[in-house]
Amino acid sequence: MRTLSASLITKTVKELCLKANYEIGEPMIDALNKTLKDEKSPIGQTVIKQIIDNDKYAKFERLAICQDTGMTVVFVEIGQEVLIVDGNYNEAIHEGVREAYKDGYLRKSVVKDPLFDRSNTQDNTPAVIHTSIVKGNQIKIEVMPKGFGSENMSSIKMFPPSVGLEGVKRFILETVEKAGPNACPPMIVGVGIGGTFEKAALIAKEAVLRGVGNPNPHPKYAQLERELILSINELGIGPAGLGGTTTALSINIEFYPTHIASIPVAINISCHASRHASAIL
Repeated sequence: MRTLSASLITKTVKELCLKANYEIGEPMIDALNKTLKDEKSPIGQTVIKQIIDNDKYAKFERLAICQDTGMTVVFVEIGQEVLIVDGNYNEAIHEGVREAYKDGYLRKSVVKDPLFDRSNTQDNTPAVIHTSIVKGNQIKIEVMPKGFGSENMSSIKMFPPSVGLEGVKRFILETVEKAGPNACPPMIVGVGIGGTFEKAALIAKEAVLRGVGNPNPHPKYAQLERELILSINELGIGPAGLGGTTTALSINIEFYPTHIASIPVAINISCHASRHASAIL
């Protein structure tokens, strides 16, 4: 059994929150540069250039990529041979978020109660924590500050099996078209198919974490991703919703076994500032 201090989790979460908010990562910069070459609209090209410049300045100046520094979503895989000592696991994560948003001068955007007391918690906590137990003696932590301009454009629907593939494709395209400029395109579209109501939503968010340039390893789902990205970019929404040939940088689909009576489909949209950072302890 390997022991890890809760304080190390706090330190790591803090570092990952700062990194995710300041550095978009080379894969996304590469994708934006490629998109800049492919974009047909002059206005779209200008927007993409501004996005690339913004991302470079944010990293250099240690400033937030976007003023909406999101609600912090944390995915953790804990090896079953790890024992966390000297503190509470959940509170260690919340404290890491708290310290990052305070010391990093990141906007605090979390309210105490969604309906009756929408007063700010002043430290961007609580985080949303998803924990899974896996083999081994390590902990993998992935931090995702999720902005709500795009989060608000997400959708979920429980379909009867009779809707078939075409019905699922139609729902995805309709959701992206409805999102339009509100999701700050170019966007990443995460899709979760299967499981239950909540499982579909969870794997849709996990699909966003896959980033750009990583197709689904299943050939049929990879082909579906290729078809849908072409259809999405034919909608003409374009960068910042100002028109163009680049509405999405990627569509990532994840699937899970489901009940014979249903096809759950969840769509989690992320803007181009699809921020995440990970570490293994």
